[in-house]
Amino acid sequence: MMMKRLLAVAAFGLAVSAAGAANAARDYVWAAGSSTVFPYTTRVAENFARKSGSKTPKVESLGTGGGIKLFCGGAGDDFPDIANASRPLKASEFEACQKNGVTDILEIKVGYDGIVMAMDKRAPDFDMKLEHLYLALSSQVLRQGRPLPNPYRTWSQIGAGLPSTRILVYGPPPTSGTRDAFLELGIEHGAQRFEVLKAMKKDDEKAFKALVDPLRNDGWIDAGENDNAIVQTLTKTPGSSGVFGYFFYEENMDKVKVATIDGVKPSLQTIASGQYPLSRSLFIYVKKSRLDLTPGLRAFVREFTSDSATGRGGYLQERGLIPLPPALHEQVKQKVKTGAVMDKPLK
Repeated sequence: MMMKRLLAVAAFGLAVSAAGAANAARDYVWAAGSSTVFPYTTRVAENFARKSGSKTPKVESLGTGGGIKLFCGGAGDDFPDIANASRPLKASEFEACQKNGVTDILEIKVGYDGIVMAMDKRAPDFDMKLEHLYLALSSQVLRQGRPLPNPYRTWSQIGAGLPSTRILVYGPPPTSGTRDAFLELGIEHGAQRFEVLKAMKKDDEKAFKALVDPLRNDGWIDAGENDNAIVQTLTKTPGSSGVFGYFFYEENMDKVKVATIDGVKPSLQTIASGQYPLSRSLFIYVKKSRLDLTPGLRAFVREFTSDSATGRGGYLQERGLIPLPPALHEQVKQKVKTGAVMDKPLK
């Protein structure tokens, strides 16, 4: 009888212990998403942990789309507190968040980046126009006023003065915010240089995107979320080009060079001013409801938006981030202070 009682007590203790472990609150900040924002968030996480003595936040590089999908999965401990993004949140993603109880999102712009078309140092120089990106990489292009499968095999076939090298471009996969931004800023804007496609976009944007956004599978290669791997591929594959963020170009200037787009070379100055055509904003999205539930989250967000991190001359600028103008940076800090949540995006 005594043995049965002891076994019952032990079993009860194990059950309580297991239940407690299952319901234990997460005691660290969790961020997931863009491979472009990843190194910046990682740097902030390291500084935050060192300054505060808290656990180092968990930062995952899943691509913007993958990170936002996980972020929007729910409001509890099993989902990230932060989504890193190299493009704005879409209306469809906002709706998915709302449906799953993520109803109070802070949209925080942290800086700028540019998307570059890079090639090996030994490759010919590229002076491209936006329409060249569309003609080289879209799976269908206009020929005599109607769309046909892309017939171009070399860069020289689409633009006078471009090299005679083959069209072979390594770039990010569909889950990447870099891919989304490249499609919008490069492919779509390039397609609109043609009046027929410009009119189509105005009349039926969905049909326009369906026509120009799919990339060719015989000249574009999805190379994963690891931008460093693309750089390595360029040095080993003569005649190839790569698409990735400006930061990775800065880190690898000894190995690769970049194309000018519409006569503008990417630089800190041309990207911050918007003069470079493939410039974009970088974001973190934060669940307001988690600010006081996840230990350290509020302090982490303040560190991310501090003058020492994302301000002019901050440690993230040293890492390659192009900072916001001072007035806009102050607005971002005020938004974090007041906790003003975002409205549904228009598209």
